[in-house]
Amino acid sequence: MLFVPQSENVMSRHGISPNLLAVATVAFVAGVFSPAASAVEGMWVPQQLPEIAGPLKTAGLKLTPKQLSDLTGDPLGAVVSLGGCTASFVSPQGLVTTNHHCAYGAIQLNSTPEKNLIKDGFSAPTQAQELSAGPNARIYVLDRIDDVTTQVRAAIAAAPDALSRTRARDVIEKRLIADCEATPGYRCTLYSFFGGGTYRLFRNLEIKDVRLVYAPPGSVGNYGGEVDNWMWPRHTGDLAFYRAYVGRDGRPAAYSTDNVPYRPKQYLRIADKPLAAGDFVMVAGYPGNTNRYALAEEFANTVDWTYPTISRHNKAVVALVDAEGRKVPDIAVKYASIVRSWENVLKNYDGQLEGFERMGASGIKEKQEQAVLSWLRKRGKAGTPALEAYETLRSLNVQTQATRERDLVLARLGGNGVLSVATQLYRLSIEREKADADRESGFQQRDLAGIEGSLRQMERRYHPTMDREMMRYWLEQYVRLPKEQRLQPLDAWLKGSDDKAIAAALKSMSASKLGNTDERLRWMKADRKEFERSKDPAIRYAVAMMPTLLRLEEARKSRAGDSMVARPLFLQAVAEYKKSRGEAVYPDANGSLRITFGNVTGYTKRDGSRQKPFTLLEEVAAKATGQEPFDAPQAQLEAIRAKRYGGLVDKKLGTVPVNFLSDLDITGGNSGSPVLDANGRLVGLAFDGNWESVSSNWVFDPAVTRMISVDQRYMRWIMQEVFPAPQLLQELGVPAKK
Repeated sequence: MLFVPQSENVMSRHGISPNLLAVATVAFVAGVFSPAASAVEGMWVPQQLPEIAGPLKTAGLKLTPKQLSDLTGDPLGAVVSLGGCTASFVSPQGLVTTNHHCAYGAIQLNSTPEKNLIKDGFSAPTQAQELSAGPNARIYVLDRIDDVTTQVRAAIAAAPDALSRTRARDVIEKRLIADCEATPGYRCTLYSFFGGGTYRLFRNLEIKDVRLVYAPPGSVGNYGGEVDNWMWPRHTGDLAFYRAYVGRDGRPAAYSTDNVPYRPKQYLRIADKPLAAGDFVMVAGYPGNTNRYALAEEFANTVDWTYPTISRHNKAVVALVDAEGRKVPDIAVKYASIVRSWENVLKNYDGQLEGFERMGASGIKEKQEQAVLSWLRKRGKAGTPALEAYETLRSLNVQTQATRERDLVLARLGGNGVLSVATQLYRLSIEREKADADRESGFQQRDLAGIEGSLRQMERRYHPTMDREMMRYWLEQYVRLPKEQRLQPLDAWLKGSDDKAIAAALKSMSASKLGNTDERLRWMKADRKEFERSKDPAIRYAVAMMPTLLRLEEARKSRAGDSMVARPLFLQAVAEYKKSRGEAVYPDANGSLRITFGNVTGYTKRDGSRQKPFTLLEEVAAKATGQEPFDAPQAQLEAIRAKRYGGLVDKKLGTVPVNFLSDLDITGGNSGSPVLDANGRLVGLAFDGNWESVSSNWVFDPAVTRMISVDQRYMRWIMQEVFPAPQLLQELGVPAKK
């Protein structure tokens, strides 16, 4: 399945003037991008589509570049973000399709031990029976993209020092967003590309009433579970459907039984031609993060510390939840979504580490970086600013790594349950003393609905026993930190460094009332003084720690202020070097809309075995054991045995295809992305990558990097023969066949 010094400092000390910074910015805006030598590599921003029109046509696209580049036209206008996954409209009645694992949070939110939708699935016979996906569920419909590089870079360049640069960027970001959101119903986001070389403002219609329409049983939607995650061959029915609702006036509104289905300007049609090996496919989606332009030193830190450390902790906390969940079924249900996320991360990280070692990634990154540095040195004076920017970045990395253990523990300790809520609410009371424009991002008026939504739905993902066990784990990690990384306020709050002190802290925490929804909502409106008078133990933690948390935040902002000058300068040099060699130049993924394209194709594994591009219906039954995670439903096994293909058989394959491979370049956040054919018709949903591809966030290998998608024919077969939803098939324009 697919997370410094003073004013004369960097600008003058490293010979970087505002004018030079402007030159770098102009180069990015003017376009240093060049089409990839290999079409499969590249997560292209919409602005690059005219430049890659040739490769797109060569790969097989039949749409015109003009049609494809229309962000509100067909098909891009149908592609939406869920704020962590991608989805697409598939009917004029606001029906949205995405992955089962993307809807997992909503499925879990509506589940109880007695009515477990994760296990049993859900299908709403009528629109009136569709379930709210939660107060914070969102569908973002892209409306407009504006280049605001000039305004943002000018604000940064005018700032006198590192911390001021970060603050200046925050100020301009808030102003741009406020202007962008002046029309009610829109949510705007500022994205930076190439480390801040270019800035673009995205405006999205924010649909706030999202409802769960259909999700197959977990034995279909998560068939294979973590055993098959990132693996090929794959046989997962990773599909689900939402519906977008708005007020009767057609504008976004919070959940209400009076709301009506949203009518999108565009929606995707199901492909009317069978997909085959070699066919052109493309994906439009919202990939989260890649790090292909990271420094070799940053990559080394990831390999040597970040991934192994987080993976180790995730395994430990998953085991904790599993142990408590066996004793208390309510815990198993409430923590199902977050556990699945942890499991996905740890398997992904372990896979990346294995891939890095297999391909010698550290050597590759080091060689690539040294080639750029050598090229810069040969340029003499012209290369000096970028070389000095490179050294600045290295210095910043050293500062960050000095307290990495403490920072991880502190984030996790205050990142769950009542401690997290107390810290967030106390910070909100502090920020509310300021004018809205001066508040920290995340605590402005535009953020309050999201905060309230989180407070309301916490009860469905929180259990006091489990919360305290998580606290115990992270406090134990804290007291093991080197003395120089310990924090005096936290030591004072804990009153010791042994098991007895931790037990006492946890015992006191049982008196916190923040596990109660009404209590949390009451504190959302409390002022700062009320927090500081409170005896609630979770709030006492927040009050004790807040000055230190703010100090650490300011230090991070100061480092960011230096980075936002140095990073774009060095990445500009990287881009120019790659362009000089005819190599692909595209920004790292950052959560914004991207297009990637290629063809349906298998690959050869490292052991020499050739992998076919499609998996088949009969292979589902062959894999079934009757036990999780290969517990295919009896209805499915019976339909396969009876060869009830429902008119969806592929004549070349002799059966119904299940999942397929293609050589597209995707990452986390692309989950749920519509896979489109040469005519822009829906042929499937992207949901994973193969094991060999997990390293591609850092180093892309076109020979073995593959995207795994669920075939639309298998989606329809499930909805027809296994977990029937005839009303949805009718709405999709593909009524059930006999």
